[in-house]
Amino acid sequence: MSDQQSSFDSVLSEDRVFPPSPDAGASLGGAWIDSMESYRDLHAKSVADPEGFWAAAAEDLDWFSHWDTVLEWNLPDARWFIGGTLNACWNCVDRHVESGHGDEVAIVWEGEPMPGGEPDVRHLTYAEVQDKVIRFAAALKGLGIGKGDIVTIYMGMVPELAIACLACARIGAPHSVIFGGFSSQAIVDRVEDADSRIVITCDGAWRRGLIVPLKDNVDEAARNTDRIEHVVVLKRCENEVQWIDGRDAWWHDLMESGDGPVECPCEPMDSEDMLFLLYTSGSTGKPKGIMHTTGGYMVYTMLTSRYTFNLRPDCDQMYWCTADVGWITGHSYIIYGVMANRVPTLMYEGAPNHPEPDRFWSIVERHKVTQFYTAPTAIRAFMKWGDEHPAKHDLSSLKLLGTVGEPINPEAWMWYHRVIGSQRCPIVDTWWQTETGGHMITPLPAVTPTVPGSCTLPFLGIDAIVCDERGNEVPPNSGGLLAIRTPWPSMLRGVYGDRQRFIDTYFSTVDGMYFAGDSARRDDRGYFWIMGRVDDVINVSGHRLGTMEVESALVSHSSVVEAAVVGMPHEIKGTGIAAFVTLDPSGEPGDELKVALREHVAKEIGAIAKPDMIRFTDALPKTRSGKIMRRLLRDIAAGAESTGDVTTLEDFSVLAKLRDDEE
Repeated sequence: MSDQQSSFDSVLSEDRVFPPSPDAGASLGGAWIDSMESYRDLHAKSVADPEGFWAAAAEDLDWFSHWDTVLEWNLPDARWFIGGTLNACWNCVDRHVESGHGDEVAIVWEGEPMPGGEPDVRHLTYAEVQDKVIRFAAALKGLGIGKGDIVTIYMGMVPELAIACLACARIGAPHSVIFGGFSSQAIVDRVEDADSRIVITCDGAWRRGLIVPLKDNVDEAARNTDRIEHVVVLKRCENEVQWIDGRDAWWHDLMESGDGPVECPCEPMDSEDMLFLLYTSGSTGKPKGIMHTTGGYMVYTMLTSRYTFNLRPDCDQMYWCTADVGWITGHSYIIYGVMANRVPTLMYEGAPNHPEPDRFWSIVERHKVTQFYTAPTAIRAFMKWGDEHPAKHDLSSLKLLGTVGEPINPEAWMWYHRVIGSQRCPIVDTWWQTETGGHMITPLPAVTPTVPGSCTLPFLGIDAIVCDERGNEVPPNSGGLLAIRTPWPSMLRGVYGDRQRFIDTYFSTVDGMYFAGDSARRDDRGYFWIMGRVDDVINVSGHRLGTMEVESALVSHSSVVEAAVVGMPHEIKGTGIAAFVTLDPSGEPGDELKVALREHVAKEIGAIAKPDMIRFTDALPKTRSGKIMRRLLRDIAAGAESTGDVTTLEDFSVLAKLRDDEE
């Protein structure tokens, strides 16, 4: 262990855990988890009796008909709450209105345009959301969309995106949300795979002061597939768009058609009916359509939202997840999990640095955000932009901070804790995946002692281990495969239209267990440390090193803002270490700094971890959700052509420049 890691442990050791209070902790059936002892007790019970535990959790939802059987598990297929019927829209919206909370705020939205004026802000109550959802659900039915029809949604981050999702859930039409930054070809691929005949979009979306031409992209997609019969367009940016009569319809026309009240009751959905389809890119082949069903997903996201973020209605909370609804984070922790808990959810349309790098902190101050959930990539960008930007704003409303998307390096964790949280906000570092539906390993605020860089302990009901390929647990501090031994309610139910890919991808590596490609280790206290994807673990001269630990060592140097580490062919070691490094403005790229960084890594980890190649770069190739595309960097380091799906790449010029640059 490095000196730096020792100092981190001393900052947040057991005796420095954030103290539980009436505004902290988590509950199930009225019992609050307020200590590690109570967590460990309930976790042990939840793993020993998962059916009893999840049945109790499910009682917090409204069911039209009660289930007969909690779980049926025939590897790799799980069925939860068999025989039960419910509706996700009802549980997120209607039941709050029916119970007298219709006037409470459900969604707060802020649009990006701001220069020369006040920010564009909307507050929608549960009653207003219900009315809009009913009207749009009825409009979908009017277009011939019914239960089981897959609806494609390709929109910017506007409230109507959430309303469209809820309207689909209301009538039992699974939605397939495509991130608004994807290309027209991505739309074609997903529409054809899902056999979807309708796309809901906007004329455009604002991003860094420019208009993203969403409708134009849909038009281009429609020229390359014959599947699309209807295109519904929300007028957002007032930009000119092409129009095809008979196919295209304005959102506002559909919402205003007809006189008097509109009726569209919630469709009773079997617990195992599909709620949504969400595509995730693979390293090879076409994107995978991950299927999530209604009952288990709603139970799990509602409970994880409540516990992880300490969501409590009637406590003047304002929750903000900065993700896009085009990703699973937005599905679970902007819409379904949060709205089911009756806590306001904030949506922001644009970039974090428009018009200035303090935009996020301006939003936190203006809306008095209490829970803030963002990605490590964003946090590292905030660090690079400078402490002066958050310092301009009153962030005292914040009670809890969270991270999502990839492991957070300790330097970024400490900056987040110190500068944004003022050393008083617990940080929940969450590990989970599109396929899991919700948080799998995470601290509980004010309960779990936290260590920068570790996602700590499994969520309730999750039986996670670090094992070898035969399923044998490995000793503490040994790297291995992160696997889940038993089913959980929100687990994926398959890859749409590809049964064998579902089995091969998730249930063939470790016999009898779920495994989705991540490696990890557990320390002596049982905490999990994510080492990255299995192909991000480097075997250097017989020593297994996680790319994350080398990246963290590099970023801990004062000149480095961000680093990505991959393996590269090495004639002596077998695999060498290649590091791509983005510098602080004060950093001077050159051979002298390369030597200094190699020695710094050796001091932090050991000589075995010294990078064999260091390349300085202004930017790293990232997906539109902010994840570094390390497989592209592996290709560059190996001098190979990039293959596989690159539709998620945010800026292709970064990749081109990296290929053109000489070391």
